[in-house]
Amino acid sequence: MEGIKITRCSWVNKDPLYISYHDNEWGIPEYESRKLFEIMCLEGQQAGLSWITILKKRNSYRNLFHNFDPYEIVKLDEENIQNLLIDARIIRHKGKIQSILNNAQCFINMEQNGEDFSDFIWSFVGKKQIVNNWTSPNQVPSETDISIKMSKSLKERGFKYVGSTICYAFMQASGLVDDHIKDCLCRNKK
Repeated sequence: MEGIKITRCSWVNKDPLYISYHDNEWGIPEYESRKLFEIMCLEGQQAGLSWITILKKRNSYRNLFHNFDPYEIVKLDEENIQNLLIDARIIRHKGKIQSILNNAQCFINMEQNGEDFSDFIWSFVGKKQIVNNWTSPNQVPSETDISIKMSKSLKERGFKYVGSTICYAFMQASGLVDDHIKDCLCRNKK
């Protein structure tokens, strides 16, 4: 196998965790509402940071936030929040931590109003993955008209840390869009 060059999207470093995430998760369509909720929450935690930072803390987030079960998250009280703010296993940013609690309540409100989170999210792309044909990472946008609309709709429902750039990263991570560069091995798997 020596001499065979494996090409991945340029944002992937040599960390095995990052490689696994890129190869097995990023850009693969996710339809389960609670998994989509998790991805959205984690993308919000990334704001101003690199994704690998959040990825390395993802299991801690899952543990501390009840596997992103919104109905359990909303039960967290002020003492729980204070403990989270001093827990080095996650990003200790009050606004980001509170956004998870806030967004859990928003998720529940949507369900109680008969609105399925997955259906809502996938409606922005007509329930079909957008496959882009970028040849260079410089072509990949940080936001699109769709992510701007998604951000606005989420904010109207009360969600926090869902700006248009975060929404586009969420769309990439959850497979609403496939932004693997054309020569990436993940593009060539299809």
